Amino acid sequence: MILAKVLGPVIATQKNSSWVGRAIFVVQPIDPQQKPSGNSFVALDEVQARIGDIVLVTREGNGCRQILKDEGAPVNSLITGIVDQLTFIKDGS
Repeated sequence: MILAKVLGPVIATQKNSSWVGRAIFVVQPIDPQQKPSGNSFVALDEVQARIGDIVLVTREGNGCRQILKDEGAPVNSLITGIVDQLTFIKDGS
């Protein structure tokens, strides 16, 4: 699972039946300081995320299919949570 920021929607006039009724977004991975970290990618939305939200993204196909309860879903990136607050504690060692 990774942290990412929702950049914007992907508009698709035709979708696989597993994707019907779900939004598709371009997301940007971020580091703990919320700075871009890596290349942006497309993720299917399971939690009604919005542009600008910090989200948790599952990037493993089998895990995504289990969450969607669809063994045949062609998906490997799924937005599975919206982050309300980030708090990082430095290791005292």
